[in-house]
Amino acid sequence: MREIVLGTAGHVDHGKTSLVRALTGIDTDRLKEEKKRGITIELGFAYLDLECGHRLGIIDVPGHERFVKNMVAGVAGIDLVAFVIAADEGIMPQTREHFEICRLLGVERGLIVITKKDMVEPDWLELVEEEVREFFTGSFLEDAPLVKVSSTTGDGIDEARSTLDSLVAACEFDEAYGPFRLAIDRIFSMKGFGSVVTGTSLSGRVAVGDDILIYPKKLKGKIRGIQVHGQSVELVEAGNRTAINVQGVEKEMIERGNVLATPDCLNPSYVLDADFLYLSSNEKKLKNRTRVRVHLGTAEIMGRVALLEDEELAPGASANVQLLLEETVGVWPGDHYVVRRYSPVTTIGGGIVRNNSAPKRKRFKEVNKEIFSFYHDGTPEDLVLFHVRESGFAGIAGPDLSVKVACFGNRFKKLINGPISSRKIVVVDSEKQLLLSSEIYQDLLEKILFHLAEFHKENPLQPGLAKDNLRNRVMRGLGQKVFQLGLSDLSKKGSVVFEEGIVRLASHRVSLQADEKEIRKKMEALFAGAGLKAPTLKEMYAAFPDVPQSLLMEVLSLLVKENLVTKVTNDFYFNAKDLNELQERVVTFLEKEGDIDAPRFKELSGLTRKFSIPLLEYFDKIKLTLRVGDKRILRKK
Repeated sequence: MREIVLGTAGHVDHGKTSLVRALTGIDTDRLKEEKKRGITIELGFAYLDLECGHRLGIIDVPGHERFVKNMVAGVAGIDLVAFVIAADEGIMPQTREHFEICRLLGVERGLIVITKKDMVEPDWLELVEEEVREFFTGSFLEDAPLVKVSSTTGDGIDEARSTLDSLVAACEFDEAYGPFRLAIDRIFSMKGFGSVVTGTSLSGRVAVGDDILIYPKKLKGKIRGIQVHGQSVELVEAGNRTAINVQGVEKEMIERGNVLATPDCLNPSYVLDADFLYLSSNEKKLKNRTRVRVHLGTAEIMGRVALLEDEELAPGASANVQLLLEETVGVWPGDHYVVRRYSPVTTIGGGIVRNNSAPKRKRFKEVNKEIFSFYHDGTPEDLVLFHVRESGFAGIAGPDLSVKVACFGNRFKKLINGPISSRKIVVVDSEKQLLLSSEIYQDLLEKILFHLAEFHKENPLQPGLAKDNLRNRVMRGLGQKVFQLGLSDLSKKGSVVFEEGIVRLASHRVSLQADEKEIRKKMEALFAGAGLKAPTLKEMYAAFPDVPQSLLMEVLSLLVKENLVTKVTNDFYFNAKDLNELQERVVTFLEKEGDIDAPRFKELSGLTRKFSIPLLEYFDKIKLTLRVGDKRILRKK
């Protein structure tokens, strides 16, 4: 049966630890300093077995203002709160701050406990009860059960146990599914066992022998042992106060605030999109990019609050913000957070994380409001489509998208099957699960066609563009898989042709203007008249002094493509007909004589060394001949 976790809250010295001891018999103050000073400094842990069959895990938090960050770490992940107020003092500063923290962290259930009833008169106790009820009016504790106790005499303790039993029995607690997550609030080592971490398991389940990662550093480890309230177990589920023995990770490598989790279920980031409530108790407006302390789970991280639509925020106002953190953090959308001022350290606001790895957004853009409306009102499929679209031309891998929407396994497969089937999402690579928005994909196809058309317009004599050149024109850094899929689809549709490494529009035909036709005619005649004594490029340029060299090369490339001229070297192009005839004479000679050297080739061709050496090397290159020492022989097919 799922364990439920109760957290205490309230001002220092209001009797939280004494209440837990009276309820459970367990003293949660374990440190010498706590015993000496008589106040709670670190988180304390206990448990209570209820008649309804549930085991109630209890986290006792410090109430002193200096240790509020420890209190926040303890409240992260609790199901219920026992809000403790001393009868002899009533509502105090940390009463207010702890209450705001509970609200910001999304605590929705609990009870109110007025302690030290033995220290005040009955009339005073009634006044305190009225004050407390008025304080909680309009909040999640407005109608919460209220009990009055004395932890010293035991008066009211049985009623408190009974109230907890009824409260837990009447509530339906949904078990969080998905990968296992545990926000680490304590780290120690045991001789012979190694590192042990404790915390509240937030979701999923994990068993002895499972592999885990500790985020955000992604430290790899294996679970060697699990304990729940001092008892060894093989498996632990969401909602339990848990101690886990981690193999393969040294104690010094782990910090409070880290998250022990199933591998690949978190994506640590510096930038989070979030809702933000600036508490009405603040005296000053909050300026954009104010440096603050951000509490996420059990972590406290320095960062800044970037107001996306405001220069400053008035007390009591809400805003769409980005949390710009100084360290990475691994969270899920839907996780709550608390913000405390950098100095003096007080709680000023908080909210809910909406995007756990967001790009930095430009302020005062209308699109920001649209994005946050998706977060608030979008269906799960809407959010999937939004994140895929925001990934742009790079696309997003299925596992990364799964983390983005905090949906995993078969639930995630079912979630994306619909948009994939309806072609709202294009699967670029099924093996790597690379996904692309259909809108982005259609834009890609249009870009490919546009850049090909522009190239043909600028270079009418060129057959097309080399594939990599086209990819860089469409978008520098465009993924090979994405680009290749676009080319393949356009080819299947008959829009483009891809041959010999060159891409062209299917409608493209090399066409010459009147002047270019005249140049082509003269160039063809130049090479035909030269025979095997071909002009060099320099000599060809000299033959057309008024024509740009780039145009001459385009016309020459066209003659090569039409097999009228053959490229032998970068500087020598020969009339194809004469070169083919020479090739036949060389083959006949070699079949008869067996080999040929440079002098005999010069005699056979009637050419000087200027032409004969490049031609001999050309025949080697096209694998007609094979060089053996100073001679060539006919290469065997």
